[in-house]
Amino acid sequence: MNKSIEKSSMKRSLRQIAEVIGALIVGDPDGEVSGVSSVNSATSKDLVFIEDVSNLQKAMSSRAAAIIVKSDTTKAASGTEYSKPLLISSQPKLAFARAAKFISATSEVQTGIHPNAIVDPTANLQKNVTIEECVVIKENVEIGEGTRIGAGSVIAAGVVIGKDCLLHPRVTIYAGATLGDRVIVHSGAILGSDGFGYVLDPQSDRYEKFPQIGRLEIADDVEIGANTTIDRGALEVTRIGRGTKIDNLVHIGHNCQIGENVVVAAQTGFSGSIVVENNAVIGGQVGIGEHAHIGEGVMLGGQSGVLPQKVLRGKGVAFWGTPARPLREYLRTLAVLARLAKKKSKEE
Repeated sequence: MNKSIEKSSMKRSLRQIAEVIGALIVGDPDGEVSGVSSVNSATSKDLVFIEDVSNLQKAMSSRAAAIIVKSDTTKAASGTEYSKPLLISSQPKLAFARAAKFISATSEVQTGIHPNAIVDPTANLQKNVTIEECVVIKENVEIGEGTRIGAGSVIAAGVVIGKDCLLHPRVTIYAGATLGDRVIVHSGAILGSDGFGYVLDPQSDRYEKFPQIGRLEIADDVEIGANTTIDRGALEVTRIGRGTKIDNLVHIGHNCQIGENVVVAAQTGFSGSIVVENNAVIGGQVGIGEHAHIGEGVMLGGQSGVLPQKVLRGKGVAFWGTPARPLREYLRTLAVLARLAKKKSKEE
């Protein structure tokens, strides 16, 4: 059965947008926009945002159709005549993100599975599932309502995918994986592959593969970046908590337990059996050793290194360096090293 998806640019009135983002309108509520942009690149159909009153005049002079501003902007600019409609919000950046999602919504007509896709007859696909070109779906797969599987993706036997998920082209999901609702997976990601586990036989001096037969569980509203890999558990489970956002080129080893609303930047590597509690923020190129424990709300600066079995705690505390330590301590160490280097240079 052929598949047809029709997309159209959606015009939204400022009244509609204000209702979605919870903003107050100053100006014409019936004005329409069809896109979002930066102030510098805006067209007459775009919505923009500013967070600082000092940028208000620049935004007013741009081609933008309307501006999302902070609640105190209009107070600071009291008496100013506004040449464009304003949408007033306490958090302009968050409101802009929500408005962008609302404006960019497309109308999609689902008419089945692409004829080049291979779908096992035992697979259970709910209504409005979209299967694009060259997708392979193995036996006993379950896919929830409204989910879309991008071209060239491979879904192994028994995988469960929730509703309203989006898998971009060329995603591979191994057996034993479960995805919740509204999960986004970008191209090239591989989920549920074997962990890096081997046992050395001292007699033969060869490595034997340790069983990698566990599961991978990804909760609701997780987003996984391009070319990221997440291993299944060795004997138990690897878990990614609700709302966690993982950047491109991240590796998460077997048996890791990543909490809710964790943010992980690109090129970070997690060894096996690491625990990361809720709301942690992990910078780019961070390396974390096996069995380490990152506490709730901890922030790890870019290129930090966490030693195996190390425990880092302190909600809102920033750690940096290798081995990672509290930022103030790290900066004091740098200052001491700089003074020593300067002294050495003078002696020479």
